[in-house]
Amino acid sequence: MDAARDAHDSAAERMLAVASTLANDPAVLDGVGRPDPTAVLQPYAVSLMDELRIDFITIMAPDRTRFTHRNPAQIGQSYIGSVDQALAGRSHTETSTGTLGPSVRAIAPVQDPGGTVVAMVAAGVSVDRVAIARNAQLPLVGLIALASLLFGSGVSYLLSRRLRTATLGLGTDELARMFVFYDSVLHSVREGLLLTDRRGRLVLYNDQAAHLLHLPEPRPQAPVPAAQLGVPGSLRDLLASGRQAIDEVHVTDNRVLVVNQEPAVPPTSRDTAGTAPLGTVTTLRDHTEIESLTGELQTMRTLTDALRAQTHEHSNRLHTIVSLIELDRQAEALEFATRDLQQSQQLTDSVVGAVDEPFIAALLVGKAAQANERGVELSLSVDGPVDTQGIDPGDLITIIGNLLDNAFDAAAPSERRRVRLTLSHPGAGRAGVGIVVQDSGPGLTDAERSRIFDLGFSTKDPAARSRGIGLALVRQAVLRLGGTLEVDNDVANDGGARFSVFLPAVPPWDSASADQAGT
Repeated sequence: MDAARDAHDSAAERMLAVASTLANDPAVLDGVGRPDPTAVLQPYAVSLMDELRIDFITIMAPDRTRFTHRNPAQIGQSYIGSVDQALAGRSHTETSTGTLGPSVRAIAPVQDPGGTVVAMVAAGVSVDRVAIARNAQLPLVGLIALASLLFGSGVSYLLSRRLRTATLGLGTDELARMFVFYDSVLHSVREGLLLTDRRGRLVLYNDQAAHLLHLPEPRPQAPVPAAQLGVPGSLRDLLASGRQAIDEVHVTDNRVLVVNQEPAVPPTSRDTAGTAPLGTVTTLRDHTEIESLTGELQTMRTLTDALRAQTHEHSNRLHTIVSLIELDRQAEALEFATRDLQQSQQLTDSVVGAVDEPFIAALLVGKAAQANERGVELSLSVDGPVDTQGIDPGDLITIIGNLLDNAFDAAAPSERRRVRLTLSHPGAGRAGVGIVVQDSGPGLTDAERSRIFDLGFSTKDPAARSRGIGLALVRQAVLRLGGTLEVDNDVANDGGARFSVFLPAVPPWDSASADQAGT
């Protein structure tokens, strides 16, 4: 149907072009004005019909009288067909039956310079010739249709294969069911989950990850480069690198996270070496409570060690006094006991008088005995009344105890073997306590200072599992209390490390307000 219509339209346009060209030909206008138009126009029309391979070219007068025709016997006869539009000065095409049978024809007016229609030109081809042309096009049309069908089938097959590979052979129902299950798992698990692409951009995370890392609420959004995330630097570097991580510990301002990271590889490619991963899957486990219990255990261990050292020291002194008495040297025994009592009482009085906190006083007295046992000179300096009201005693024990333990370890191998603890009031209208711990050890390098508070990092024995915990707990306690923590080397004195802490005191009314809010 389309081929027939196209062939008919093409023939009609061709005949209209021929008729219009002849109608505008000056030779035709000159010929129709002569006394015998047929003598001039018939040879011209016959040569054009043979040259253009068309069935007829009829030049006629306005009254339909033919001047030319394929059959000379029809010259002088009336033209059979519609001429109304041509007489009105308009060209047109039609399919009509004439002396040569059904034909597709076009009629164009011949006008003089004044615009008067003085003749008409009709050009046409028989319907049989149009059908032949149409039939000649059918094989080409068939080939084009067949080629289109084959091309479409090939593209459909390749596209189907590509989609099957991309979806791991899963159908639409399976994909929909998997999406529902995976989305439910993503938001219901109690571990944080983050997905990054191969360019290190965060593309998806669940509610728990948003809670642990203080990220915005999970929602569909454009991938975000890991380097732009507001997360701790070590975790940001891990996400951006895409490397494998197994039970790595990363510390935020208020949390301890155990992080695992694995490349995301399709199941069918896991046994194929060198397969490029699609990205990484990172899980976060919150170990804050466990580390808090570890901190409390470390605090209790610090107090226990201090009390054990104090007990050991008093036991040695008691043995000394008993030995002096047995040697009948009562005067020396009395003098030794009095001097020891005065020294212990002086330390106790100075601590208790400055720090109105019995736990801290007990800790410092015990630490003095522990330092004496280890051969380290511990000097305590208290500058004015220290305001610890509102500060959790457990956090104070964690901070002071771990800083002193770290200083004892650093000073023990040195020649001077000295540690200095300074408790001070910040002054200038500020409420709180300043804590400075200095040791006579070798000090810290720039690289060590940058990592000294990382969980698991130690300047002593990195292989020991108990190392690298104390200072990380100190950092967390200071940040939790809203304080500041700095470390440098005390080059003006012993040259060892110096840790400076400031803890702001919470006013009693704020504590009461917080308690009321909690109830």
